[in-house]
Amino acid sequence: MAASIDPPVEASRPCAPEHNPAFDLALHTEAGTKREGNEDSCGQLVENGSTVVFVVADGVGGYEGGEIASAMAVETTLEAFRASSPDLGAPKRLHRALQQANIEIHNRALTVPELRRMATTATAVAVSLNEGMLYGVHCGDCRLYLVRDRKIEQLTRDHTVIGERVRMGLISAERARNHPDRSALSRAIGQDLIPSIDRLTTPLQQHDRLILCSDGLWSVLPDVEIEGLTRECDAATACRRLIDTANARGTPDNLTAAVFTLLIESPNVAVRRGWRERIAGMFGRGN
Repeated sequence: MAASIDPPVEASRPCAPEHNPAFDLALHTEAGTKREGNEDSCGQLVENGSTVVFVVADGVGGYEGGEIASAMAVETTLEAFRASSPDLGAPKRLHRALQQANIEIHNRALTVPELRRMATTATAVAVSLNEGMLYGVHCGDCRLYLVRDRKIEQLTRDHTVIGERVRMGLISAERARNHPDRSALSRAIGQDLIPSIDRLTTPLQQHDRLILCSDGLWSVLPDVEIEGLTRECDAATACRRLIDTANARGTPDNLTAAVFTLLIESPNVAVRRGWRERIAGMFGRGN
């Protein structure tokens, strides 16, 4: 008798916004207008008021267990991060947590025949409020953007066959957006026992905005529009605007958006200012 397939865990449901004087965070996921089920998942964790973790995963479409794989990726990553020692530091904890999620999904696929092809993309972010730093791990084609001074920058690389061709200069980004093979992944969580996971480290500034989304959203919304829709509003409203606009465009996929805004001055910015003031003082200059 085949092993049972559990229903998706709670991590696949939309998350309530976090209200905190240091940051504003909201996540939302929907099936979209063309799909009956939702293979996207999202989740969040706030640890001791000093570290904010949020994850978006997109189960491989059309394969058995995509919904289960994405939910496992989110739940396991958050739980493994929570269970690890803070002494390891946020970057190492986050990387190990996604590695643990990969192992559990890979093993589950091996033991349950109905799930043998399941996999998921996943991008996880940890913001250290004490350090003013963003740490990220990424595998697949969920995108992480940084918005600063109304300029939007994609921090992640799309791990897709077409994405690789764009980076090699073989195809333009505009052609890639509508290419029939644009969703063919070159990496995914759960496919291999030892995955290739990108790591990100970026200092943050006050009012920096992070946008993490699945391809069901960014495939129909240009980067400049993503920035505009999330401008001058709270995180929950920004998520709602992104989801509603993508649905209005007739996105063919599930879609998920997470928006984070740093509300306090970043400690690393204060340190840099301190050094500038000391140097200016040495040369008798005022501010």
